[in-house]
Formats: sequence, C-alpha cells, structure tokens
Amino acid sequence: MLAEAINQSAGVGVGVFLGSLLGLTVHKRAGRGGTFMLKESVLFTALVAGMVAWVCFAALRLVIGF
Repeated sequence: MLAEAINQSAGVGVGVFLGSLLGLTVHKRAGRGGTFMLKESVLFTALVAGMVAWVCFAALRLVIGF
C-alpha cells in the first residue's frame, strides 16, 4: 500500500521539482537575490521542494485514499 502511494504520487514530485527549478532559475538570473535558497543553490532548493511535495502527497494519498 505504501509503495503504491509512493508510485502514484511520483508525478507530483517531478512536477514541483521542474517547476521550481525553472522558476528559481529565472528568479536568480533576474538578479532578485537568492537568500531564501538552501545552500545558495537553485538545484538543491528545487530538489528539496520536489521531495517534500512527493512525501506530502504520498502521505495524503495514504490517509485519504483517493
């Protein structure tokens, strides 16, 4: 059941990773700073955002079961 929830929610994590990677790259190139980024890295921040979204959605799938 846990493996099924993780597999079904993988697309959410990938989508959040790609979206935040694109958005943070544009934000940093525009010169608006990057003080909120983890380790001052766009890639690392996007990876963490994707993983958090993946775990949250998998847990939501387990609890609600949709």
